[in-house]
Amino acid sequence: MSHPRLRLIGAAVTGLALAGTMAACGSGGGSSSSSAGGSSSYTFWDPYPQFDGTSDWVKLVESCGKSAGVSVKRTGFDTSDLTSKTLLAAQQGKAPDLIVIDNPVISTLADAGVLTTTDDLGLDTSSFAENLTAAGVLDGKTYGVPIGANTLALYYNADLLQKAGVDPASVKDWDSLNAALAQLKGKGSKGITFSGIGTEEGSFQFLPWFWGSGANLKDLSSSDAVSAVNLWVDWLKKGYAPNSVINNTQTTAWQEFSAGDVGFVENGTWQMGNAQKLPFKWGVISIPAKAGGAAPAPTGGEFVAAPVQKDNGRYKATEKIVSCLTDPANLLTTDTTLSYIAPIESVQQQQVANDAALQPWVTAVGDAKGRTSDNLGTNYPIISEQMWDAFQKAMTGSASAEAAMKAAQDAAAAKVK
Repeated sequence: MSHPRLRLIGAAVTGLALAGTMAACGSGGGSSSSSAGGSSSYTFWDPYPQFDGTSDWVKLVESCGKSAGVSVKRTGFDTSDLTSKTLLAAQQGKAPDLIVIDNPVISTLADAGVLTTTDDLGLDTSSFAENLTAAGVLDGKTYGVPIGANTLALYYNADLLQKAGVDPASVKDWDSLNAALAQLKGKGSKGITFSGIGTEEGSFQFLPWFWGSGANLKDLSSSDAVSAVNLWVDWLKKGYAPNSVINNTQTTAWQEFSAGDVGFVENGTWQMGNAQKLPFKWGVISIPAKAGGAAPAPTGGEFVAAPVQKDNGRYKATEKIVSCLTDPANLLTTDTTLSYIAPIESVQQQQVANDAALQPWVTAVGDAKGRTSDNLGTNYPIISEQMWDAFQKAMTGSASAEAAMKAAQDAAAAKVK
């Protein structure tokens, strides 16, 4: 297939990867076999190169193809490569039949005309959490479904908090969080660490504070947005957070927390395994909103989606494969393997029944929000880049929060479509 947006969209894609080269062309779009043919070969691309043919994930993919009456040729790519390969393959008319891809990229591929809608597939999305499927909605149409989700919360060092006289349950808004950080500093500990790097990773970590202030991504210069930047700036000025946050990734922030002298770290579900190895007692609370309650944190995780094919007769088997992969009977094992919270409530309940430590994460995912929600679509990476540039300038002292966010809004407004 060919689409005029394909040539324009590549630069916006690169910044969205949280973790291209010339594409390896799949056979999905090139086959003329219909879904009725049991010998049909379907091409399946995912961002899990760590899983080989002996893994439960690959076995599930193959069995779902078999139950749909087709064979599946599955290939795992690095996350950063998968989008560019999909775009190029679509441009060449050789798109895979199915992809599993980072959720903010869905709107990019949909805007480029690469993806089918769930209506095209006849795919039932009613059982999926609405706030999670929202990441795949563009102009009122839904493209794909989430296979699992992760998000951000605050891990805390229970030993340090107890020493400082801080009850983690008392942290319910920005004022109570700041009070806790002051108490930690008073006892000689660092209060909080996070990733404030000038990349999408930094924006991902900033969004709970931004949205939790009441701000909207369509207006970076609002007083609420400025207050979120000033929250981070004040943490640095008061010594509640180390200056290293300016360049921290989520990994280096976790390493700082693991050293044992930081009260809180903003991080995600994917650190649960590492948390089990910590040499101190720990816990998890939701990131507080400015005025109280849980702040919406951005959703991570992947969607299962179906690129457009020349032969729409193939969609019948594609729908069966997607439905099989996201069936509650299969999601529990899949999301446990991927350290994800399931996108379906009944499966979330099973996850908590198996591991009570997941309850804070189920709550956090329930409060979460897609980065491309509010119909931002391909405008999101444009806005995000201006936002991370602004909070970097404010934290390094090269501009005030107000001036930096005003400049960010002006630059974003000039570029968004």
